[in-house]
This record gives sequence, structure tokens and C-alpha cells, in this order.
Amino acid sequence: MSLTDLCVRAADGGEVPLADYAGKVLLIVNTASKCGFTPQYDGLETLHRRYAERGLAVLAFPCNQFGAQEPGDAAEIATFCRTSYDVNFPVFAKVDVNGPAADPLFVALKDAAPGLLGSKAIKWNFTKFLVARDGETVTRHAPTTKPEDLTRLIEKLLG
Repeated sequence: MSLTDLCVRAADGGEVPLADYAGKVLLIVNTASKCGFTPQYDGLETLHRRYAERGLAVLAFPCNQFGAQEPGDAAEIATFCRTSYDVNFPVFAKVDVNGPAADPLFVALKDAAPGLLGSKAIKWNFTKFLVARDGETVTRHAPTTKPEDLTRLIEKLLG
């Protein structure tokens, strides 16, 4: 199964098939508005603006599982992202990334790209997954990895 076989929830609650992103390089990130890594929204937006026309899609999934750092509802999150960081890439509905209620997308990402020592759990906000155009090749990047540090890899995946 490819990641593009899955559907995710938009911030408005509607269903979005990841097939809409088939053939693109995806940068999928679990985000939070009140985290020490929140300024990474700037770097994510820079990547979006620089590479969207070449086939990069940045997809943000707010998550409140780490330190309750994403307490807002969808409207509050959208307003924060737009007014604080001028975010133009999609910010989806809030999800769980770990545990029994983990979103199927993050279950698939963790299976495809385990963390250190084979750990599946996501450790914190702003864990990044890069998905190649084939929808199956996935790399995991720590919250401490700045979006701009992924530029070389993104350019390679874009071809």
C-alpha cells in the first residue's frame, strides 16, 4: 500500500485523499503552536514557496500529544499559522501521532521510517517525514532538524 491510498481530515473536517498529492514529494510534519520548535513554520513556508512549483507539498498536522502544546481548535490554529507565520501550505485537522488513536497516516509513516534503534514512537512536535514521489520511500527527521537542513535532500527527490 502506498501512502497515497490513505485519506486525511482537512481542518474543516472534510476528507482529503492523499491521492491528490500523488507524484509529489511530501514533507509531512506534526506541528504545534506553543512549542519551542514552532518558529520552524518559517522554514517550512520558505520550502513551500521555493519548491511547490517543482512538486513539493508541505503538509502540517497539528498534534496536542506533546506537552499539550496545541490546545486550540482548527480555526485558532489556522489563524495562528496565517497571522504569525504567513503559512500558505495545508494545515490539516489535529491528529494523534502515537497510541491507539494514532492517525493511519502517521502509523504508516512510522512503519516506513522507524526512529532511532527501530523505535516507532514519535518523540516530539515537528518530527518531519519526507516522502518521495513514489509514495513509498520515506525518511524521518528529528524535531531538531531545521526545515532548511532538508534542502539538499528535497532537491534530490525533486530531481
